[in-house]
Amino acid sequence: MSNSADSPGTVSSPARRRRFRPVRVLTAAVFALAGLIFFTSFDTAKGTNIRTDASLLKLSDLIQERSRKNGELDESNAVLRNDVEALAERDDGSTKAEDDKLAALEEKAGTQELKGEAISVTLDDAPPDATARLPGYPEPQPDYLVIHQQDLQAVVNALWQGGAEGIKVMDQRLISTSAVRCVGNTLILQGRVYSPPYRIQAVGDPERLKKALAESPAIQNYMVYVNVYGLGWKVEDQGTVTLPGYSGTVDLHYARPVE
Repeated sequence: MSNSADSPGTVSSPARRRRFRPVRVLTAAVFALAGLIFFTSFDTAKGTNIRTDASLLKLSDLIQERSRKNGELDESNAVLRNDVEALAERDDGSTKAEDDKLAALEEKAGTQELKGEAISVTLDDAPPDATARLPGYPEPQPDYLVIHQQDLQAVVNALWQGGAEGIKVMDQRLISTSAVRCVGNTLILQGRVYSPPYRIQAVGDPERLKKALAESPAIQNYMVYVNVYGLGWKVEDQGTVTLPGYSGTVDLHYARPVE
């Protein structure tokens, strides 16, 4: 009988049976990695469906929640401010002339209610399927059909120019440090977020206010888009109204150089 390794019936040596086989090691590694992935998926999901983002807090939801919270804090701050002012008025040692001067300053600062004749201005986006209404104008780009920051600023600036004694945008009174800013198709005003239509109220001489709106070059440009693409624009007399006082913080914050 031959001792050749190729002969039938030959018994392999122990060394050959323990020969290193990379395929087996690779297979074991793949199963181990799969197990790790399954465990990680289970730990992340915690029983939820991770193929959908329904369980995740969307950025828009977070913004709306923060806006609601800021509104509640503004209301709470207004109540506390009224309490402090009531306590200060009991015995502050000031004269009537000084009290009158302070009241006048508070009225100009916008922290007190303001009653008087008013007008309102409402701006709104155009319909999404709007087309050019007049010949010679191009079909609208998406940018043509939405209200922009400069449109709101143009209205506010024109109303101040027309002698407005006080202005309210949506449900907030403007003061000297208020900034009207838009991000995308939303208005961000003093920490709160609003969507169109945007409504602006101004207390003052209605005729002067409307005249200032009509004479504003920026609003004249806006009116082209109103007539051609259907952007919303409405000016109405409001009769006698009472604007609320500004209820947010009046602290000034500014940048400091790094030392």
